[in-house]
This record gives sequence, C-alpha cells and structure tokens, in this order.
Amino acid sequence: MPDFTDPFSGNRLERKLDRNELIRTIRFSIAAEYEAIQFYEQIAESTDDPLVRKVMLDVANEEKEHAGEFLRLLREIEPTEKEFYQHGYEEVEEMIEEIKKGGK
Repeated sequence: MPDFTDPFSGNRLERKLDRNELIRTIRFSIAAEYEAIQFYEQIAESTDDPLVRKVMLDVANEEKEHAGEFLRLLREIEPTEKEFYQHGYEEVEEMIEEIKKGGK
C-alpha cells in the first residue's frame, strides 16, 4: 500500500540498509501484506458482483502467500524470530488443551 506520509516512499535510498533496518523493513512488509488481505477481503464482502468477489479473494490469497514468503525470509535472516513464534504457538496450544479439558 502506498504510504503518502513518508517522503521516502518510492525513492531508492542512497545507501544499503543495515541489518536492523532490513529486519524492520521485512516486518513492515509482513504487516503490509496482512493489511492488503483485509482490504481485498472487505471489498469481496462488500459486493454482489461475482467476478469482483472472485478476483478480490484470489488476490487476498496471493497476499497470504507473500506474507508466508516474508515470514520465511525473516526467520532466515533473523533466526531468533523463530523462537518467539514458537513460544507464542506453544502458549496457544496450552490454552487449547486447557479449554478442551473444560477449563476457562
């Protein structure tokens, strides 16, 4: 999504990104993909036109693939990310098991 509030949007930097900037950029790219998914799904849900609905849902699914690509890239260049995601995954698994056992 274009960011018209950023004066550098669309302009190439005069230098290469350092490692931390690159990591932040990839995280931002992941967030942008999720925002695009929401946007395209809202359009699909807001129309009765079957062609528009079909195309928007297809594009939304493509954005999900992009998010997956960026997540994999992030895990490769910043291996500690995987540990955080795994910890969060395990926390939710524990909650699921608790609820299945009748807990709240």
